[in-house]
Parts: sequence; C-alpha cells; structure tokens
Amino acid sequence: RLTILLVALIAAMATAFAPVPLSRTVSSTALNGQTRVEVKVGEGEPIESALRRFKREVNKSGHLMDLRHKRYFENSQDRKKRKIVQARIRKRLERMQARRLRQRRS
Repeated sequence: RLTILLVALIAAMATAFAPVPLSRTVSSTALNGQTRVEVKVGEGEPIESALRRFKREVNKSGHLMDLRHKRYFENSQDRKKRKIVQARIRKRLERMQARRLRQRRS
C-alpha cells in the first residue's frame, strides 16, 4: 500500500510542476458568429507582432467600421450617401492600384 501511495504522490508532483502549454492563438468572434478573426502565433514570435497582425485582420474584416456606423441611428438617405462616398473612394483606390501595376510592368 505504501508503494502505491508513493508512486501516486510522485506522479502527482511530476504533473504539478510540468510546464503548461500556452494557447498561441489570438482570435476574435462576434456575438452572432458572423465575424471571426484568427491569428496563429509562431514559435518564438513576439506577441507585439502577433497583436499587430491581429489588429490588421480586424481592420480588414470591417467589423469595427460596421459597429461604428451602428452606434447612432442612420436613416436610409444618409446610409445611401455614405455608401456612395465609400464606393467612390474604393473605386479611386482601385484605379490608383491598377495604374501602379501598369507602370511597374512597363
């Protein structure tokens, strides 16, 4: 009986001081599950760079912009005007990128 108790005690001590593997994933999930941003952190990668990548992914998802627009009531006419302005800016950026690509090729 004493041998079994000693073995159990040694096993418990060995697992008690073993390093616990940390979860190396930074993620964000919206309440309804529509928006999910996940960043895998590599071995030895500083958390600052993973946090920077996470912020970039959150900005790309557009979730924060949507929340910002829903902060206050926006009637349909204002929403339509905002969407037109956003489309204009998006098209302008696309034209600028296409022009840069053409200039690099020639």
